[in-house]
Amino acid sequence: MTPPKPSTRKPLALGCIADDFTGATDLANNLVRSGMRTVQLMGVPKADHSHDDADAVVVALKSRTIPAEEAIAQSLAALEWLLAHGAQQIYFKYCSTFDSTPKGNIGPVAEALMKALGTSFTIATPAFPENQRSVFQGHLFVGSTLLEHTGMRDHPLTPMTDSNLVRVLQAQCHQRVGLVDAATVAEGSAAVGERMLSLQRQGVGLAIVDAISNRDLLTIGAALKGMRLVTGGSGVAIGLAQNFGISPNPTSEALPKAKGKKAVVSGSCSVATQAQVAHFIAQGFPSFQIHPAEIDTQGALVNKALAWAASQNEHEPILIYSTSSPGEVKTIQDKLGVGHAGELVETTLAAIAKGLVHQGVRQLLVAGGETSGACVQALGIDQMQIGPQIDPGVPWCWAQASASEFATPSGDAVSLHLALKSGNFGTEDFFVKSFGLLK
Repeated sequence: MTPPKPSTRKPLALGCIADDFTGATDLANNLVRSGMRTVQLMGVPKADHSHDDADAVVVALKSRTIPAEEAIAQSLAALEWLLAHGAQQIYFKYCSTFDSTPKGNIGPVAEALMKALGTSFTIATPAFPENQRSVFQGHLFVGSTLLEHTGMRDHPLTPMTDSNLVRVLQAQCHQRVGLVDAATVAEGSAAVGERMLSLQRQGVGLAIVDAISNRDLLTIGAALKGMRLVTGGSGVAIGLAQNFGISPNPTSEALPKAKGKKAVVSGSCSVATQAQVAHFIAQGFPSFQIHPAEIDTQGALVNKALAWAASQNEHEPILIYSTSSPGEVKTIQDKLGVGHAGELVETTLAAIAKGLVHQGVRQLLVAGGETSGACVQALGIDQMQIGPQIDPGVPWCWAQASASEFATPSGDAVSLHLALKSGNFGTEDFFVKSFGLLK
């Protein structure tokens, strides 16, 4: 790894690498809530971004489901940039449902970051109890249900059929994986620290850490002070600001005034998003469904969707979605192939999002991690300011669509409010209530 060039900026307290775009905003949301001034960058930074006053920078990658060697390369490039800007602690963020396959990418990326940072031990926990994600005895629960018995079992790209995170992570790692259990966490941060030292002496390189409450996350956070690398979902982030002498600050989430048309673009097929789509439609709001089997390479379906959008009442939100049941998704994948079906949907929804912005949409909600990544890239967004929380893990953000075709006559980029929602997050009325929270 090339040694980072020194920077004259204020050193970052926390440098974060997220494996998808919605996960990055989820993490940034928790950092802002804890008082950290946070900037989110889209992709490995290629230029010097404006983050003079930031306590934390989150680099959002689209690396969750790509080949492990590519995910490692992107993550190491992000690490190099963060170190060059003085990051004191590195945070590798993945999904709170531990989305991965037996080949990775969580384990391979974590071990590559450990090697690059010269550290022999780190922790891993996707726990976020506030959002119904708890880890107990090394097992991941969604609410009171083991992960393997939830809709994640049928995820089209990363089906999760085992709730035992020690076993899941061990299958991806060369190093030994251990456990810091709930009883130890309940004893406090000193006990957690002692347990981590004990595991290191036993040759363990990564440890799953139990957490069943926000209090546990604060305890864990205190025990991580000075740890070079932290890996986890977004939950652990709420306990890290205290280690840098930072406390909650309500002004950290202020955004510019919202304006313009409102739209939802949904590509997620999670159980939560299916319920949100159904609720939006039941409330009488206009919707347009994209059927992957009808997608053509000439863009006729994109044009049809945009023509429909242009005909709607500009004062109420609209929904364009490809969200389907697991059975429908399976049928489409069998016909088109898993990778090709996903790529078609992402490309189509990204083109639609781009067209909606051309039509004057300035408040855009995108559901689904892969869909969010595709839409953000199509819009040319490379940086976001994090704003108020809609639901745990999902904030409104403010960004500028810097793709050349969005430039105004004066040369300025078009600005918009943007919410990137992980498929599994949000209450049933999420789509309906979100726009009412913008001022």
